Amino acid sequence: MFNRRQTLALLGAAAGSVVLPFSANSAGQPLKTLRIGWQKNGVLALAKGKGALEARLKSRGVDVKWSEFSSGPPLLEALGAGAIDFGPTGDVPPLFAQAAGGNLVYAGTYRGSPSGSGILVAKDAPFKSIADLKGKRVAFKRGSSAHNFTVKALRTAGLTVNDVEAIDLSPSDAAAAFTAGKIDAWAIWDPYFAIAEKRPEARVLTTADGIVESWSFFLSNGEFATQHGDVLTEIIDELAIVGRSAQDNLDETVATLSKITGVPEDIQRIILTRKDADLGDVTTISEEAIKYQQALADEFYNLKIVPKKLNVSEIVWKGQQAG
Repeated sequence: MFNRRQTLALLGAAAGSVVLPFSANSAGQPLKTLRIGWQKNGVLALAKGKGALEARLKSRGVDVKWSEFSSGPPLLEALGAGAIDFGPTGDVPPLFAQAAGGNLVYAGTYRGSPSGSGILVAKDAPFKSIADLKGKRVAFKRGSSAHNFTVKALRTAGLTVNDVEAIDLSPSDAAAAFTAGKIDAWAIWDPYFAIAEKRPEARVLTTADGIVESWSFFLSNGEFATQHGDVLTEIIDELAIVGRSAQDNLDETVATLSKITGVPEDIQRIILTRKDADLGDVTTISEEAIKYQQALADEFYNLKIVPKKLNVSEIVWKGQQAG
């Protein structure tokens, strides 16, 4: 289903973790280098390709350093430890990061298409519904948005994660396992989902549409937000500008993102034209977003997935400006 070259080229870093040196910007000193963690999708990838943040921050004398991650959990681990300053993630990773005591804050949000996440099975597999997954091997990255999707998808069939054999795999490892027939189902997000669903041997059992909302977030290291809130404001504003321009020029955006990510243009077009997809929907954290995250945090605590009760509002950046 996936050859080795496709897996390496299209699914990104296999390790799912990046080790970065710690070099926090000194308190009270002008920012010299903005360190961003990114994944191969969305408006932040576009900003990277266009050099938008570099141009926006040039007058401040700020350089931008980029580090790629394959999923949210390792990105937030680096963020909370002060190895990077800013990065994007789905809804679940911030809960685990907060529970672990990571020094980070919610800085912004963006809404994606629920159709951009799905559960895949082999085309000739006997599974016709979510209920058929009972007792089967279901792979997803623990602590990722796919974890939340899997919980809620199983619930529609009266099942819990305890009713399946849950297997924690990074996207690239899950792709390899899926190809080899070592797992029965794979819960995954774009661009990995769009790549996989195009393969003739794969079949979409369900998407997240109607099952779970698609909230994603931009987070900042807490110390960075305190010291450089003015820069953080500019980052969110510039990403909104990039997103709106990209949404208004989808043909150009498809080609640009394909060059940046290595994901073919036909796959990028699928991603960008999914129902409710809007690259320009970038904002600071709203009360609606906080309410969503708090409900998710409470649910995962009650399910004993997150080890402690969380107050999401405690780590929401309020938009303070640096003095």
